Amino acid sequence: MRHPASYRDPSGFIFKKDGKLYRQINPVFFEDYEFCLKQNIYQKLQAKNWLVDHKEISRDANAIILQPEPIDFISYPYEWSYTQYKHAAQLTLRIQLFLLENNCSLKDSSAFNVTFHDGKAIFIDTLSIEPYRENQPWRALKQFSEHFLAPLFMAQKYGSRHLKTLQHQINGCDLNEIKQHLGMKDRFNPVLHSHIKLLAQDGNSKLKSASGIAVFAKLSKSDQVKILKVLDGYISKMELKENTEWSAYYDEINYDQKSFELKKQLIEHWSSDLGLKKAVDLGGNDGTFGDLIMNQMDQVMVCDIDQSAVDQCYRNHLKSGKIHSLVTDLLQPAPAIGFENQERDSFIDRLISWQPDLSMALALIHHLTLTGNVPFEMSAAFFARLSPYLIIEFPDRDDSWVKFILDSKRDARHLFDFYGVDAFAKAYQQLYTILKSEKIEGTERTLFLMQKK
Repeated sequence: MRHPASYRDPSGFIFKKDGKLYRQINPVFFEDYEFCLKQNIYQKLQAKNWLVDHKEISRDANAIILQPEPIDFISYPYEWSYTQYKHAAQLTLRIQLFLLENNCSLKDSSAFNVTFHDGKAIFIDTLSIEPYRENQPWRALKQFSEHFLAPLFMAQKYGSRHLKTLQHQINGCDLNEIKQHLGMKDRFNPVLHSHIKLLAQDGNSKLKSASGIAVFAKLSKSDQVKILKVLDGYISKMELKENTEWSAYYDEINYDQKSFELKKQLIEHWSSDLGLKKAVDLGGNDGTFGDLIMNQMDQVMVCDIDQSAVDQCYRNHLKSGKIHSLVTDLLQPAPAIGFENQERDSFIDRLISWQPDLSMALALIHHLTLTGNVPFEMSAAFFARLSPYLIIEFPDRDDSWVKFILDSKRDARHLFDFYGVDAFAKAYQQLYTILKSEKIEGTERTLFLMQKK
């Protein structure tokens, strides 16, 4: 069955058969594909771990069939932290630079061509590579600005929420809109002037070429290399400076050193005894507890609403590659988007398809219940959809964070009189068997290990 997201490129498409993913190359792309094969382009990029591996399965006059290496979980740009977004942008630029050295080029630079695999950015669209045409500028340059440079610039200027732009603008930022946000200093920056202001003007020009590159109508390969290196250098220096919940989180939680160590020991022992392969830590902050169980698992995913926390987690685990980090708000996770809402799957659907064995929800339930007004029965049903096992931490009413949230309810505080450990356990036991529970000494928090019935 053809994948609903794979319709934009006449060169080929992705399809599924017997649960496996394949890529079909259409005759219109045969010549370009053969050129890349003769140049060993795919092999060289795969050796650098820049391009997803694939093997050729079959070929005839109508189609060449490739089988790409499976990637268990595809993350999307609007789920990346700032550093992840930067690394995806830099990977795209460095692939283009490498391709130019080998007489090839990227014909598009969609951020959706990149995902994260084994902890690092990887390019997944094999058919984006075509032979280089002499003196032709990079026709994907404007798209690069729309998908990468503009979101990074807006996030740096106004905050991390702009990293989610592609969730509601699937084809990238409108450079005319972005141009309005260029301050006086920005307008004199050569990178922003060239890649946002001029490209936005070019998009309005009646004289623009079909690919929207009238600003650089002709460009030698050496000049293109210079432009890309300057762009790469500029992006490498971009920073996001914002204070978030995470910055002081571990200084403000309801644990002293002894109780925090006890919590860590319980989680480590309980998860180890289960002998599982995949775990997702929902609300996992900077990955402290994902890191704790990392060596027990084949894969660990850490999700958190806080961009800074996820960014720290990502940077901490770049070398190991065993933790996959995502920015996710469980009260409004990424929906399915695109044509017929089928181009990009929702976060929940992708997570369920990933099939974690264990979900961890540590210091999360009071936010879902008291801040998000999610009843215990609904959160239990949500977790039960994800995995057979659940480790969940329940802060009771005397916990300082719970008191703070309840106090903020003011006149509506009485609506949450139900909130308590007994009501929580009763609701969850409709769907789970409680295997273990332990109140953590020195706190008002209880840790539960549950198995879905």
